[in-house]
Amino acid sequence: MKSSIPSLSTKRATQLAVDISKEAPMTGGSRFLRACLRQPVDRTPVWFLRQAGRYMPEYQAVRREHSLLAICKSPELAAEVTITAAEKLDVDAAIIFADLLLPLEPMGLDFEFLAGEGPVVHKPIRSAADIGALRTDRIADLGYVAEAIRRVEKHFGDRMGMIGFCGAPFTLASYMIEGGGSRNYIETKRLMYSDPAAWQALMQKLATVLAEYAGQQVRAGADVIQIFDSWAGALSVTDYREYVLPITRLLVEQVRALGVPVIYFGVDTATLLPTMRETGADVIGLDWRIPLDTGRRVVGEHCAVQGNLDPIALFAPEALLRARVEEVLRQAAGLPGHIFNVGHGIVPGTPVENVRNVVRWVREISAQMQAEQSRSIGATTARKV
Repeated sequence: MKSSIPSLSTKRATQLAVDISKEAPMTGGSRFLRACLRQPVDRTPVWFLRQAGRYMPEYQAVRREHSLLAICKSPELAAEVTITAAEKLDVDAAIIFADLLLPLEPMGLDFEFLAGEGPVVHKPIRSAADIGALRTDRIADLGYVAEAIRRVEKHFGDRMGMIGFCGAPFTLASYMIEGGGSRNYIETKRLMYSDPAAWQALMQKLATVLAEYAGQQVRAGADVIQIFDSWAGALSVTDYREYVLPITRLLVEQVRALGVPVIYFGVDTATLLPTMRETGADVIGLDWRIPLDTGRRVVGEHCAVQGNLDPIALFAPEALLRARVEEVLRQAAGLPGHIFNVGHGIVPGTPVENVRNVVRWVREISAQMQAEQSRSIGATTARKV
């Protein structure tokens, strides 16, 4: 399915025009945005899922004094954590420090993070009546995320891309119904199969909240919105197409109408890729289970791709890690529309220096590949003349 380029916000459209007209050096922000829109870049942009997190000493220091939710709800702290990580790694884009589940609270569901268990929703929804009680009129309560984005955007300007994000309807619904993480999503699928009307009502409420939440982030300065469908890989192609695709496509359309590209990402979704491209997202995130060139062929030429180094490769010896980075870049073949990333989030214990090395290698190798391609094109043109 062909995805048209969104009408970019005035700020970013102007920035791209300046890059092209003056042939000025690209900034991290313009490089990242151009890659999202499948436009040529001087080198491959790079950022990391969970690039601000428990593997960083600076984050650990903040975390010793504040809970995860306290950091998310404090614009000052969330901006600090976001900026510190992005600057230390010297990436091309910063993703705001927040949590997927934040929209649950204004909808009427309390949750907390328990040590060793992750997020826990204390009163999961299990019926049409529970869904009917969910609210969609308190989205303004999430304004602290937008304020954090304003602070980060003011700090970086065009030096880095600014990524906002939200969970996808299915993934948030699974947390709301299961009460936390799950291996088999029994309660989620039970509701989905047994009461399609209630399921549709839940999907619609989530889409309403998430579209406005994304709008807050874009108005605050987000250049791109990433939609995390983390658990979509638990679905068959038939179930994804019937119960998830229509509302996800609607959400993507609403976010793109804000004037920003959309990145859509799920885990263990290789079998879903042909259907995921039908969401209309500008970029599809690939996890590490599928070769990047294969994933790119599946999603098609009208969609950019993001990924897809195995995050555990960041624990490998330097020579092997560099070889894995080069493998991903060779599979990308220097074609427009690739953003280097890990195929899921950076995990605790990851050596920070290894992450920094990956950034350096992506720059070196991709710039060298671009130079090789330019020489090859030049030689071909000369022979024709």
